[in-house]
Amino acid sequence: MTTIEQCVDECRQCAGLFRLGRDVEAALDMVDVFEGAQQLLIARPAPIQQDWAFILTHMLDCQERQDWLGLADWMEYELVELLQKARSAH
Repeated sequence: MTTIEQCVDECRQCAGLFRLGRDVEAALDMVDVFEGAQQLLIARPAPIQQDWAFILTHMLDCQERQDWLGLADWMEYELVELLQKARSAH
């Protein structure tokens, strides 16, 4: 399993925790997921970095509003899609 595939799996697992209402546990995992994604995406082309900044901003907004389902959606769909795009751009 590649590092990107592992990060995708972690995104989905963390999103699942948010969907189950386990927001404290998910929030702790989310820090690691975001750090991992940051490391994977920072060296990618500028459009991917811009998309990462856009997605991260929205996820942090959801966290601030305690919109756990919205955060789960951003992680499970938008962030996963970006990671998959970054894998094919590598």
